Amino acid sequence: MQRLPENQRAALLGYAARASWPAGFQVYACGASADGVFLVTVGRVVLRSRVRAGRGFVPWVATPGETFGAEGLATGGSYVTDARADEETETLFLSSAKLRAFVREQPTSALALIGQIMSERSALLHKLRELTTLSVEQRLVAALQRMTANDSFVQRDGRIELTGAHYRLLCELVGATRESVSLVLGRLTGEGLVERVGGMVYVEPSARLFERLHRGALGEELLVNGLADAQAETALTS
Repeated sequence: MQRLPENQRAALLGYAARASWPAGFQVYACGASADGVFLVTVGRVVLRSRVRAGRGFVPWVATPGETFGAEGLATGGSYVTDARADEETETLFLSSAKLRAFVREQPTSALALIGQIMSERSALLHKLRELTTLSVEQRLVAALQRMTANDSFVQRDGRIELTGAHYRLLCELVGATRESVSLVLGRLTGEGLVERVGGMVYVEPSARLFERLHRGALGEELLVNGLADAQAETALTS
């Protein structure tokens, strides 16, 4: 996933407001009036949509060099998710007025920021496709692959440690119930791709794990094409 380079982040300092958020702090709530855009410099911010009591869906986790809250760039915009600091986090906030000044005075850096926002929009569209075309196992592997790219999820030995909070976040990233995710992790444990130690789950990122994403997608594509061919043949003979 593309991230705004350090030199481009530094260019924002003369225009953006800096803020620090303690772990668990709600940066904004769904439905609140929005203005401008945030950029994470330290930590991470989880965007969560409330589905029902006790359940949510996480479309995006903003990490250093990534943005969130870009709904504020639209005229009369309002936030469509809750945003909460998942750990001690630092952000830069660029209001719409400051963004206009940034575009006028530093167009190259401003275009880099806009490019970052559009890259994230593409990633969200890709995730929407995953939700409609991939199985729970494939979506889980895709979520683990994204978590691997974030140092705050990865231990020194390179493994992902799924604590209670991380386990819940994984379920919300996958868009599946805890029971469905547990079943998939159970299968992966049986194949040696996941390790359980007491109540803790450890995942070692590997090509063998991540290739399941593409292998599964190919299998489902063949199944869908096979069903389509069978239906077409039935229609021709009837």
